[in-house]
Parts: sequence; C-alpha cells; structure tokens
Amino acid sequence: MPTDRFSDTVLLSVPPAEIYAHLLDPQSYVGLSPLVVAVREIRPAGDATSYVAVERFRFGPFHWDNPIRVTLNGAQPGRRLVSDVVSPGGVRLTATVDLAPAEEGAALTESIEVSSPAVLRSFVVRQAASVQRARLAELARRFSR
Repeated sequence: MPTDRFSDTVLLSVPPAEIYAHLLDPQSYVGLSPLVVAVREIRPAGDATSYVAVERFRFGPFHWDNPIRVTLNGAQPGRRLVSDVVSPGGVRLTATVDLAPAEEGAALTESIEVSSPAVLRSFVVRQAASVQRARLAELARRFSR
C-alpha cells in the first residue's frame, strides 16, 4: 500500500503547554479539523485516549459520515502528540504534532504519514493535505492574541 508523508509548521503566540493541553482533549478536534463534526466513545487506553471521530464529507446536497477510530497519545507531555487513525477503506494515518518554544510563543509542526489503497491514494492525499492546512489555520485563529 502506498505511503505519503508531508509536514507543515505554524507559529502560535501562546506557550507550547497551552497548545498541548488543548490538543490532548478529543473534543477540541470538532471544528479544528474541518471534516470532524462529532467525537464520541472517548475512553482512556493506557497512556493514550481512544475515540471515534465522525468526518462529514459533502457531495453537493448529500453528505456521508465516516466514523474513524483515533488513538491519541501524548507521547512527550508538553512537546509531542501522536494520533493514529484507522479509517474505513484501508486508510491509515499518523499525525505527529511537535511543539517547540519560539520567540513569542510556540512553533507547531504537524507531520502526516498516510497509507491508502492505490485506487484511493489521490483523493486521500488531497483530503489529508487540505485538512492539515485548514487545521493549522484554525489553530492560528484559536491561539491568536
């Protein structure tokens, strides 16, 4: 199965710990990721948290809700979070967020690794990249001071 990797960085005007706490809460992803419209079945899973996020894809007047299983791990408290996503259709995605102090707040770098069947690859990569851009823009909006 093909795997694609990409990353992007945004500078935020708050300390890394504040961003980390926000991203550690699964409810924060509703509206943060433009496709995520609901989060449910939140439960601790050892050092991680597992939950189901509902992605809503719109096709003109129609929509399709795609439940994805997410395991969110605060790998390095205050510095790194890793989300492993299992989506129907054989799509697997790992999003790693690294936080570092910056002159006026924090530098957040999100690295995405996504694997999907060849027939879905173009769609999946386009969606993942688009969602990443929107998520980083929303983080900049949420943490602008």
